[in-house]
Amino acid sequence: MKVYGLSGKSGTGKSYNAAELCGRLDIDGLIDDGLFVHENRIVAGTSAKKQATKYGAIKTALFTNDDHCKEVQKAIRKTSPESILILGTSDEMVERIASRLALPKPMRIIHIEEITTEEQREAALHMRESAGTHVIPAPTFQVKKQFSGFFFIDPKKSFREAEKGRTEGEKEKTIVRPTYSYLGDYEISDKLISDIVLHDASLQPGISSVLFVASQNDDAGMYIRIIVLLNFGSKAIDTAEALQAAVERDVEGMTAFNVLGVEVEIRGFRFKQ
Repeated sequence: MKVYGLSGKSGTGKSYNAAELCGRLDIDGLIDDGLFVHENRIVAGTSAKKQATKYGAIKTALFTNDDHCKEVQKAIRKTSPESILILGTSDEMVERIASRLALPKPMRIIHIEEITTEEQREAALHMRESAGTHVIPAPTFQVKKQFSGFFFIDPKKSFREAEKGRTEGEKEKTIVRPTYSYLGDYEISDKLISDIVLHDASLQPGISSVLFVASQNDDAGMYIRIIVLLNFGSKAIDTAEALQAAVERDVEGMTAFNVLGVEVEIRGFRFKQ
C-alpha cells in the first residue's frame, strides 16, 4: 500500500483540495479528521469536526481512542485500498496517524503550499474564521449520516472550476458549519418540533387534529412520533404518508437535524360538524 501525506496549518484548505489531489495522484483512500473515506464514500470513523472542543477534535483526529482506531484499521484492511492520503496539520501529525493506524510510513508528504496559492490559503482561512465552515471530502448524502445538527452549505467551486466546469478526477465535497463548535450550543426545543408538525398537519385536509407530538435525538439524528385524528372518509395511508414526508422535509430544512424516522399513529376518525 502506498501512503501519502498532505500537511498544512488548520484552515488552509487541506480538506477542500484533498479530493482533487487524490484524483491527480490516483489515490483511492483518504484519512481526514478521524474519518476513513474510500472512493468518495465514508467507510468508517468519527469526525473530529463533531467534537465540542478543540482538544477533543485533536484527540479524534489522532485516533487516540482505541475503539475508534480499531474500527478504522479494520475498515482499511477490509477495503484494501491501493493508496491512502493522510491529512495533518504537520508532517509529524501525518506520521503519527500512519503509525497509529498501523500503516506504512508515508512515502511522500505534500505541503499545502505546493498545491495552492497564498491567495487561496488566505481565502480558506478567512472562511474558517468568519463563518466557521469546514469541508468534508465526501458527498452530502454520506456526510448527513454523521453530521445531524450541522448546517449544510451549498457546494462551492473555485473560480477555475467555475470557468472550466468539473475537472477530471474531481470528487464531490461537502461544506458544513458545526454550529455548537463555532456559534455556541445548538439545541432544538420540543415546542419547535411540535409547531412544525402542527403547521404541516394543518395543510393536510384529511387530518382533523394532532393529539400528541414527541421527538427523540441521538448522535445520528432525530425520531419523531405523531398521534392524529383523521376526518371521516379520508384515506388513512395516503394522509399519513403525506404528513410523514412533509414533517421530514420541513424539520430537516429548518433545524439541520437528520430525521431518521417519522411515525404517524392514527388514533381514530372524527365526523365533521
